[in-house]
Amino acid sequence: MKNKIEYVFKETLKIHKKVPEIRIASSLSAIEIFVALYYGNILKFNPTNPQDDTRDRFIISKGHGSISMYPILADLGFFAKEELENVGKNFLGSIPDPLIPGYETINGSLGHGLGVGCGMAIGIKNNQKDNNVVVLMGDGELNEGSVWEAIMFAPMHKLDNLTLIIDYNKVSMLDFSKNIIDLTSLKDKFLAFKWDVSEIENGHNIDEVVDKLKIVHTRNNSPKVVIVNTIKGKGVEFLEKSHLSHILSIKPDMIDEIIRK
Repeated sequence: MKNKIEYVFKETLKIHKKVPEIRIASSLSAIEIFVALYYGNILKFNPTNPQDDTRDRFIISKGHGSISMYPILADLGFFAKEELENVGKNFLGSIPDPLIPGYETINGSLGHGLGVGCGMAIGIKNNQKDNNVVVLMGDGELNEGSVWEAIMFAPMHKLDNLTLIIDYNKVSMLDFSKNIIDLTSLKDKFLAFKWDVSEIENGHNIDEVVDKLKIVHTRNNSPKVVIVNTIKGKGVEFLEKSHLSHILSIKPDMIDEIIRK
């Protein structure tokens, strides 16, 4: 899958060159998560029928940080690869929405994805279906109160068909997350709320990510959370080091240089 990671990385940079306002650092931190879910036999999906009732539901709550999903969806046949040339001019916007085949929800406002995922999960259980519900959030998003309401709700209703993945890159919009609201120990917080907790030490090691995300398929009467330690802006040195990486752009000539390497 390393070739897929490289493909997604380069295509994401090309999109950023066309549409500089996209949140590039936030999109780069989650590439291995997306690749694992879609190429690692974890999510169930149908590119020819994105609304197939047997599909797993993948809620990308940090929607602005998921532009790296576009190359994956194109590669898998959700839409033509040629559409990647027109991001920002076609249905592929700088903030994704359900017009894009493969996206389930509106993603502009942060803090709602887990609540929506809980609703889907309880509906699926009530209908005695076996679909999985997977929600991806950023750690800065955990500052929203609605998230913690959902964190309390899921264990009470034994939503073991629900998995929360946290892109734990430790950088929020305008500073390191610890300087805004320090969430450590994040693992202990979820354990206190009776979640089944897993942690990935290196979120850019694709083998580790695939192996740990297989927990999506387990059922033990508890919702599951996978805390994935990542680097915001992974692969672009100045973004990796900056507390402002969330809002920074990469100059076009630098993008060309990185792609050539």
